[in-house]
Amino acid sequence: MIVTGNTILITGGGSGIGRGLAEAFQAAGNTVIIAGRRRQALEETVAANPGMAFEVLDVESAEAIKTFATAITARYPALNVLVNNAGVMRAENLLDESGDLGDAEAMITTNLLGPIRLTTALLPHLRRQTRSTVIDVSSGLAFVPLAATPTYSATKAALHSYNQSLRFQLRETPVEVIELAPPAVATDLMPGHAANPNSMPLDAYIAESMALLSANPTPSEICVERVKMLRNAESSGRYDAVFGMINPLH
Repeated sequence: MIVTGNTILITGGGSGIGRGLAEAFQAAGNTVIIAGRRRQALEETVAANPGMAFEVLDVESAEAIKTFATAITARYPALNVLVNNAGVMRAENLLDESGDLGDAEAMITTNLLGPIRLTTALLPHLRRQTRSTVIDVSSGLAFVPLAATPTYSATKAALHSYNQSLRFQLRETPVEVIELAPPAVATDLMPGHAANPNSMPLDAYIAESMALLSANPTPSEICVERVKMLRNAESSGRYDAVFGMINPLH
């Protein structure tokens, strides 16, 4: 991916990593459109970044995604980069006998079906571009799960697998597929993350990720140093140790 001169759509772009990426890509000389469910967050982000545009999109709705894809490509025919960043993360108690799967289903719909549906809807357009890119934001927890967030971790592992297949199937097209796998970052993805001293500062995460992308424009994955303990846990033979580290018994 050439990091300038693109027209980029970023879901979940009104806050957190999505907003950080949107601002960094705009500063690098790209046209940026952010999308999300919360109009106020989108409006505030665009107001702080003149020239940025926004569209309201509920990624939980399959029909809304189809309608959105038709409209966004008509409005921005040069669109050539999709960043699937929108996501939700909620703790779950699997010993709870209530049978309520509301949180699990919401995470699967947003974190996994959302990127699959939006990528599928935009892929015909992206394939017609001279060069284009799909960037999916997964997580270090795709490689070693956080037991307190089982469905979130599972959706990110599934997205990692989907990326590998997508990249292979698109290997003879103009579409690149890049996976962005963050560590814990100081955002409001979950209560306490922003203030947790173990979370990587958002500005540092964005700066390191953009530097990696600029240095190697065609990576299959973008992994900052802080996430490599998780990413490489299995290949390094330290999976059990790393799992125990992030999931202490007491």
